[in-house]
Amino acid sequence: MLSETDILALWTTLKLAGLTTVILLLLGTPLAWWLTHSRFRYKVVVEALVALPLILPPTVLGFYLLILLGPNGPLGPLMQSLGIQSLAFTFTGLVIGSVFYSLPFVVQPLQNAFAAIGRRPLEVAATLRARPIDQFFSVVLPLARPGYLTAAVLGFAHTVGEFGVVLMIGGNIPGETQVLSIAIYDHVEALEYGQAHVLSGGLLLLSFVLLLIVYALNRRYRLTPI
Repeated sequence: MLSETDILALWTTLKLAGLTTVILLLLGTPLAWWLTHSRFRYKVVVEALVALPLILPPTVLGFYLLILLGPNGPLGPLMQSLGIQSLAFTFTGLVIGSVFYSLPFVVQPLQNAFAAIGRRPLEVAATLRARPIDQFFSVVLPLARPGYLTAAVLGFAHTVGEFGVVLMIGGNIPGETQVLSIAIYDHVEALEYGQAHVLSGGLLLLSFVLLLIVYALNRRYRLTPI
């Protein structure tokens, strides 16, 4: 059985993953589009920065975010002058940390989807006098559906499984910043293996179902003409 603390951790995790995924799709779309089509000489530097969380230890990213968002960090005086409290150990801080940490899991699938479309469909749409914004919503988005599906699922699932980043930037405050991964750690530390099994098994099943949905729908898109 789940305790009240576990239910709160579940709600915090789902809320965090959902909000982070929406933010990443909104921010990742223009970034992935720019990375796909820009001829900027140093674009590779931006690509490396986006991909950095793939290999950077989560605690390192969490530590520097904690320093950045803390009251004594570079942004501390600015936030205080604006009447904003420190974002460290808050849900907002968790969202910021999750956006940074899950960024490549959303941007890279979108970038691959945009690259696979190529320039030809856009050129055809341009001959029909479609404006760039119309080209994107009428041509690019339908063709990039598999990429968006993959990006959304990977971003959501990766956020659900976070541990190091959320622990560093959010701490372990039940009902506020405690997520499922931290709740599992607490149960194991307290030798409560039964409850740890329930939470771990639930996350394992959720991860498998999400990946199953991605592979099944991507296969359907490959077999069905748009």
